[in-house]
Amino acid sequence: MYILKNSLVSIMRNKGRNILIEIIILVIACASTVTLAIRNTANNLVKSYEESHDIIATISFDRTQLSSQFKGGEDAQKTNIEAFNSIESISLENVKNYGESEYLKGYYYLYATSLNSDSLTKATDSYEYEVEDKQTTTSSTTTTSGGNSQSSGKAPGGERHTITNNNTTTVITRTKEKFQSSRNFTGDFELDEYSSYDAMTEFVNGTYQISDGEMISDFESLECVISSELATLNEITVGSTITLKNPNTEATYDFVVTGIYKDNSDANDSASMYSQSANKIITGSEVIEKLVADDSTLVTNVTPSFVLKDKDSIEGFTAEVKEKGLNEYYTINTNLDELENATKSIENVKTFATTFLLIMLVISAIVLFVINMINIRERKYEIGVFRTIGVSKFKLTMQFVLEILLVSIIMLCIGAICGSLLAKPVGNMLLENEIESSQEETAQISNNFGKGGPMDIGHSGTVAVQTIDTIDAVVDVTVIAQLLGIGLALTLVSSLASMISIQRFSPLTILKERS
Repeated sequence: MYILKNSLVSIMRNKGRNILIEIIILVIACASTVTLAIRNTANNLVKSYEESHDIIATISFDRTQLSSQFKGGEDAQKTNIEAFNSIESISLENVKNYGESEYLKGYYYLYATSLNSDSLTKATDSYEYEVEDKQTTTSSTTTTSGGNSQSSGKAPGGERHTITNNNTTTVITRTKEKFQSSRNFTGDFELDEYSSYDAMTEFVNGTYQISDGEMISDFESLECVISSELATLNEITVGSTITLKNPNTEATYDFVVTGIYKDNSDANDSASMYSQSANKIITGSEVIEKLVADDSTLVTNVTPSFVLKDKDSIEGFTAEVKEKGLNEYYTINTNLDELENATKSIENVKTFATTFLLIMLVISAIVLFVINMINIRERKYEIGVFRTIGVSKFKLTMQFVLEILLVSIIMLCIGAICGSLLAKPVGNMLLENEIESSQEETAQISNNFGKGGPMDIGHSGTVAVQTIDTIDAVVDVTVIAQLLGIGLALTLVSSLASMISIQRFSPLTILKERS
């Protein structure tokens, strides 16, 4: 109690010096609160982002590896084509084998094929026509694009059109157009089988959205959802039954339409009447497997996605699938770069805040130490008197430490309040500047490629992720605890001068110097 009383008296008596110390500690407390709030919130955001966004591995064709094996000479093209065709595609059995790995949380896949239909009209802009001129009674074949000719009869996609020109009546009958895609399918309609709802990434990220009905609930039954364009063109409603036909065996399959989806993608060809997903029919995980069991010649394509446990599992999983027989011309890609780029700006802000905090604390500790040394020299006679009347070195040291501690606690509380008000706007300002800097860098790199240069440099496109663009820095219990720890550390560091001096000072020497 005696020590506390003397500390309070000393604080009130030396107002000028203590006001200077209070200002320094207030600035330290305010700046520390802001930087700690930004740093901790950034840490939580990055951690939460990593937990909510899985690292996805996919398998893609390694053209670089293939091109390195190309041969020259007269028969080079034929040899290279034969080498390319000899590469086996990844089968569903391969995917399931790769999916049994200790490095994975799980996996899912898209299994696709194509079918025809005698009752459905395909959504397409291009038509192949057989033209019969009634006046000249001659026939010919021509190809045109829907919307370029004036016609009567059915709208594009119908079977017969009549064109009148210079008193000549022409009857046009649309012939079937084969489905063309990168998967080398031969049917008119692409049938996509998903192993789970997680595999339906277009619905997860909002590219596709159910506009009527609902998503399939049974992944084994002949249920499906179709595009709104295909539904409108063929006057199909939820609950209708559509009949698809195997292009090889002519076997038919009846699918019940449980839902209709719309394509919200902006990537569709603006010159096309229909979206790229117009003829895509979505069904459950075991439907195509049943079709393949009936007809092994059915052309299929599987696109797997493997969910890794963490980024340290990438190398191990890659080595494992190679050991399980993955062809050397295939490579493993992940979305790790996208995930790291999404948090890059906020990581930079966190690094800046941490660096600033460390520099500020070092400078502040030095300043407070110097001020306390000056304070001790000015109060040297007071120390000599206390020691002469019998006050122990320990009690005297505790009094000087307590003086700094009381001032620090008061200023830390005020600084914490001020810092809590500044943390959010300062954090968002720093993040905004960092994002602008990153965007300018990306834009500059894109401009290096000339007009219309790529704007997605550094992104492999494996999985789309959303960048963090706000940081709601808050002062919580953790920040308060860390702030108190900083205050205590600064108090001890700045009190080292008094601790050392009091232990070294001799009361008789001090009094003699005073006289």
